[in-house]
Amino acid sequence: MLLRDRFPIFRRRAYLNSCSYGALSTDARAAYLRYLDDRDAHGAHWDFWVGRLEETRRLLAELFSVGCDEIAIGSSLSAGLNKLAAGLDFSGDRDKVVLTDFDFPTTAQIWRAQERRGAVCVQARCATDGKTIPLRHFEECIDERTLIVSLPHVCYRNGAMLDLPPIIAHARRQGALVFLDCYQSAGTMPLDFKALDVDFAAAGTLKYLLSSAGVGFLYVRRSSLAHVRPVTSGWFAQEDIATMDTRHDRPAAAARRLEEGTPNVPNLYAAIAGLELIREAGLERIAKTIAGLTAAVKRRALEAGYRLGMPRDARGHGALVTLETHDMQGLVGLLAEDGVITSCRDGKLRISPHFYNNEEDIERLFAGLAKRRRLLTQAA
Repeated sequence: MLLRDRFPIFRRRAYLNSCSYGALSTDARAAYLRYLDDRDAHGAHWDFWVGRLEETRRLLAELFSVGCDEIAIGSSLSAGLNKLAAGLDFSGDRDKVVLTDFDFPTTAQIWRAQERRGAVCVQARCATDGKTIPLRHFEECIDERTLIVSLPHVCYRNGAMLDLPPIIAHARRQGALVFLDCYQSAGTMPLDFKALDVDFAAAGTLKYLLSSAGVGFLYVRRSSLAHVRPVTSGWFAQEDIATMDTRHDRPAAAARRLEEGTPNVPNLYAAIAGLELIREAGLERIAKTIAGLTAAVKRRALEAGYRLGMPRDARGHGALVTLETHDMQGLVGLLAEDGVITSCRDGKLRISPHFYNNEEDIERLFAGLAKRRRLLTQAA
């Protein structure tokens, strides 16, 4: 069986919206049914369910080439980042948080909420083209007062991808910590958090990791854990979750100290199924397939005279291709009538393929676009 055949939506639709939600696989569906069968068979199956949590942790650690003790699992990226941000100290000489114009709202909002605790937020601005953030803009923001730099690997609005190494290198020269939001890149390319030299990273499993909402993760480098002093806790954050101690708070000596209470058990089953699918497909193969598909979309768009909403160079964007449009919601709705599923942000049509897409999906997309050419911005 081809991997694509394990995603039933392609029997009816050309699904090109993985940046919003990954397509549902037969593997994930079966995982949910296994959870229900386990409930019927065992009622409460806590030892096994804790094992599902640890298997999810193991698969995530393997995917990003880190240690299991460096992965905290929660309900979302927001849950992990809130724990991280609240655990940092902004009262000393380092109180600055560097944000960007490419941030997803939740990351910027979480950091700006820390202004009530003394954080000073500044923002690295886009270039006039709206598609890039020059290195000099980061260099102007990151200085000896900077506590942490928050970087979105790929912009959710236009697909632009930051060139991380020089930004991180400058942050290191200034003594700053680095947080990476890799929600729009995790599962689309190999990512090695150690090699990238980030202190923290976070994403969730609902997009390119092919699972479901309800499971997110936070990577905390061992040597950076000392910078974070959690002000919230829960029984799964404890060194020994079985003690049920009501007289003390003894956080785990690992990233798990940033977890909270009972994990989202049903979605752990699905998370494992999605992560195993990614491992089966192989990140190198996935990246190559996505590169071919995004190149085909860009080529077809330029041949048709449509205006790209993201950098043309493949090195400057992630798994998203965006097209400028006069009516983004209308265009998404009309394409859906043709069975082509896309999304939109910021005046742009978002097209986000994954390894399960093929040239037939691209053909259906451009047949639909040709009928709605009037809604697309034409290249100069």
